[in-house]
Amino acid sequence: MKKSLFACLALSLLTFLLWKAPNQPQAGDVTMTSGKFNSLSYAPYRSWQSPQDKTYPTTAEISQDLALVATHAEGIRTYSSVEGTLPTTLAAIRNGTDIVGLAQKAGLKVWLGIWLSSNPADNAKEIAAGVAEASAYPSTVTRVVVGNEVLLRRDLPVDGLIADIDAVRAQVKQPVAYADVTDFWKQFPQVAPHVNIVMIHFLPYWENTPLSVDAAIASIKSTTDEFKALFPGKQISIGETGWPSRGRARGAAVPSRVNEAVFLRKFVTLANQEGVDYNLIEAFDQPWKYEDEGVAGANWGIWNTNRIQKFPLNGPVVEHPGWPWYALLAALSGCLLFWAAGFKNLRLAVAAFALGNGFAIACIGTLPMLYDNWLRLDALVNLPLQAAFAVLAIRRAGAVLSGAALPPVAAGAQTLAALRRGKFALTYDSLWFIFLASAAIFEVMLVFGGRYRDAPMPVFIIPVIAAAIRLWTRDKPQKISWEEILAANTLAIFAVLDTLIEGGNNLDFVAWSIAALVMAAPVILAQEGKRAVRKGKLK
Repeated sequence: MKKSLFACLALSLLTFLLWKAPNQPQAGDVTMTSGKFNSLSYAPYRSWQSPQDKTYPTTAEISQDLALVATHAEGIRTYSSVEGTLPTTLAAIRNGTDIVGLAQKAGLKVWLGIWLSSNPADNAKEIAAGVAEASAYPSTVTRVVVGNEVLLRRDLPVDGLIADIDAVRAQVKQPVAYADVTDFWKQFPQVAPHVNIVMIHFLPYWENTPLSVDAAIASIKSTTDEFKALFPGKQISIGETGWPSRGRARGAAVPSRVNEAVFLRKFVTLANQEGVDYNLIEAFDQPWKYEDEGVAGANWGIWNTNRIQKFPLNGPVVEHPGWPWYALLAALSGCLLFWAAGFKNLRLAVAAFALGNGFAIACIGTLPMLYDNWLRLDALVNLPLQAAFAVLAIRRAGAVLSGAALPPVAAGAQTLAALRRGKFALTYDSLWFIFLASAAIFEVMLVFGGRYRDAPMPVFIIPVIAAAIRLWTRDKPQKISWEEILAANTLAIFAVLDTLIEGGNNLDFVAWSIAALVMAAPVILAQEGKRAVRKGKLK
């Protein structure tokens, strides 16, 4: 008992140190020049609100937001002037609320957006509303942005876009801009003479060749210099730039709280040094964007959905400020799993704490990202099943190490047969097959449509550790069905393909691919063992 208690204490301390190591304060030496941001893109949805669900903030909530934004920014950028044309806009949630008027009260300037689509009637309404708004607030609206990435989306031919820009420019006193990514400005330079401001979007994370933070800053400088030469006499403005704090890695572009802080600090310093006009995307995290852009799309804000600033604008940044709670969860889970295994065999203590840490990783990778009801349902199902599987895995490991004979079970065939009969039971073999098959399906989805999907390590971390324990204890499946063979081989093959697609510098996906191979290994090794036996008999 004393040895077991000492093992728990030592492994709990090790757990604490392992969680602390990646959460040391970072980037304290990366500073930003004082002063407010030029402008922030602003969509005021809270965590329980969404334009898709037509759940909108109140006037009081918007006023609170704008007062908060005013503490760090000179202005905001909007994207539409008429309700219903674009769900990400301020105008779409107006319900009688005068957004520009509220911004004026908060002391903010407004880059007023006019959303252009492929619908001429909607465009006419947008133009009329935008012109009226600009005329009503001549000192608050400092520019009118006619169209956002219209050419990129191919919503209008370039001549149609120019006609709409000219129509607005003839009716407003403010400078007029058009905003698009750099490639389309180069492809259609004839737009530039019709605007006062050439507004470019530069989102390094979404580039076809994603850039690291440092490479992105260097590229922004060279790009703005290039555009000054391309369009002499025109003001060059960066209409959107930023960095996500969460999401899938895309090559060298790695979303993280630290990287977002470093990017913003370095970019703002560069912009101030070069005299570059800019707007950052965005003020607040927007969970509803998850449906279209994945986890990364929901995490571009300087503040989270609870209106808490995610990092200081100067000073050290901690990647996961709540890490001590997850370390505590990991240690408690490890102790409980060791207790579930009998609290005697010290060889099982390490396995129990590996599973305990795995469950904490599953929680930290799931609970902060419950953006919609489907994700909440997934978490409600996945986390309890992983917890149950952790208990079953440590008990099975104890039985194997003690020399107990386990009945040969074809997990795939048995599980599917039980489901067809409506008599499914939470056994080790049933959960093993369900996780294995689910991982194979997810891996196929990553290969054929992975742009907005994260590496699913938190969803399968316990089965991965359980597979590693099976390899350690030499617990090969004694009986395997074609369903397991298909799932395991699919998982392994597509894990290799995904690594080739993502590239070796995408460490998130390299780690997941290794984990996927570990998960598939018990079945593949058993399959190869049976094949070797058959060959031996034939000889």
